[in-house]
Amino acid sequence: MIEWQWLEFEDIPREDLYEVLRQRQEVFVLEQKCLYSDLDGYDQAAHHLMAWHTAGGKRQLAAYLRCIAPGVKFPEMSLGRVLTAASARGSGIGRQLLEQGLRRAEALHPGHRCRIGAQLYLEKFYGSFGFARVSDPYDEDGIMHIDMLR
Repeated sequence: MIEWQWLEFEDIPREDLYEVLRQRQEVFVLEQKCLYSDLDGYDQAAHHLMAWHTAGGKRQLAAYLRCIAPGVKFPEMSLGRVLTAASARGSGIGRQLLEQGLRRAEALHPGHRCRIGAQLYLEKFYGSFGFARVSDPYDEDGIMHIDMLR
């Protein structure tokens, strides 16, 4: 069973925020071997979607993304820092995360398009949600990315 949380930064419990930041470091810095500044100043203005599950009697973060309002980072709203924890991969939680995230983001910012900076190998996955490529591939922190809009 998945427990979904959709919270503004200041409403995230301290322990949950620590786990989010730990997982973001685990996936984006350590696993993907990218040295970059994850704490980019956008978290405080974002809404955060967290998917929690219980494994071995312990509550764990299964998946996460953040939604940034239109005009803050891009003219469109944007979803970013999309991750599925290693322990939850292959369970379909990534698809559920995007479905939940898009539904909530569109309710929060109706009528706005959504922009993502996607890792190139995930183009087909994001395309299945209606995103279309709007840029040539580019290197971001050693991983090829593309910009996509929905």
